[in-house]
Amino acid sequence: MKINDETTELFNLIKEKSTLKQSVYSKTLDGFNLIKDILSNLKEQYDSFDKDSGDEPSGTFEVKPRGPFEIELKFGGDILLFMMHTNVFEFPRKHEVMNTQYVRDDKNRSYCGIINVYNFIADSFKYNRVNDIGYLIGRIFINHENHYFIEGKRELGFLLNNFGKNVMNDKSAGQIINAAVKYTVNFDLLTPNYDIVKFVSVQDMLSTLDAISLKTGKRLGYKFSADH
Repeated sequence: MKINDETTELFNLIKEKSTLKQSVYSKTLDGFNLIKDILSNLKEQYDSFDKDSGDEPSGTFEVKPRGPFEIELKFGGDILLFMMHTNVFEFPRKHEVMNTQYVRDDKNRSYCGIINVYNFIADSFKYNRVNDIGYLIGRIFINHENHYFIEGKRELGFLLNNFGKNVMNDKSAGQIINAAVKYTVNFDLLTPNYDIVKFVSVQDMLSTLDAISLKTGKRLGYKFSADH
């Protein structure tokens, strides 16, 4: 059966977009695997540091894979959860990235995979407090040219965000992890507003402490912005 020009154009469009998205996915997965490797190395380095410090081993730095697209870093009373989304996204037209010369020269550069970085309180998982709150502290966008852009809080947001020049490699992945840990260490648990916790149900009080449904979050009841 002969394919007409219109159908050929349609098939080419499908093939081009599929190839582009597969390339973005592949680069994002490579970046995520870099993060996993660096976290594992960081764990080994911390264990060595902890052992050589002369104090009792603290055992407070743990790395745990949670599947092919998730990895958990636990330190002190915090957990950082790195999660790669399996889909490919494009920046909204009004996003600052869309106004860069890098993207204007080639619109395909605006298609990215995403690695989300969440911060949770470790006890939320330990005691199965399903109502506790975690926070998205950063998003890493990676395109088919292996260039990345970060949206994030404080240390993460202050990283050099030149989408046209930033390349995801060992060095940049390490910088991202260090910035995420530093931000989390300085992102302290605050007492929630009194009005939020002044009421509690009989059911909550009859439940065990481990399963109590009162929410806990580092900034529960407070404004959470780029400056907090």
